Amino acid sequence: MDPMSPPAPQDSTAAVDEHLGGDLLAVVARLNRLATQRTRLPLPWAQARLLSTIEDQGEARISDLAALDHCSQPTMTTQVRRLEDAGLVTRTTDPIDARAVLIRITDKGRTVLAQARIDRAAAINPRLEQLSPEDRETLAAAVDVIKRLLAQPDS
Repeated sequence: MDPMSPPAPQDSTAAVDEHLGGDLLAVVARLNRLATQRTRLPLPWAQARLLSTIEDQGEARISDLAALDHCSQPTMTTQVRRLEDAGLVTRTTDPIDARAVLIRITDKGRTVLAQARIDRAAAINPRLEQLSPEDRETLAAAVDVIKRLLAQPDS
């Protein structure tokens, strides 16, 4: 092959697939940063993220939350205690292991989390309103695809 010749054309689907995961993660991270920078949350961002994780899990042990958040168990215990002191989560004895506790979100926690989501969405809504109706429909369809992707069991 001549080093001066242009590279052979790649299959466009393969090129998209190769970068899609990284591109998606990068753009979602930027969107999250934008929303966070422009929003005054009712609790620190790390606590809001943890509260969201607890809501997603339904209930979880502190050790499981620490593993999900890639932090130590003592660090997670401190974070959970802050949420508990604010009335956003409760601890209950694990019915399978009485030595362990399960963390659950409270109604107040759900309300605070819902408000944080509304406030964060308000930070990006003006940008969304600038898009064409077709682009907004495309984004709505993409959100549905991402929800289906996240609903798939881990393999």
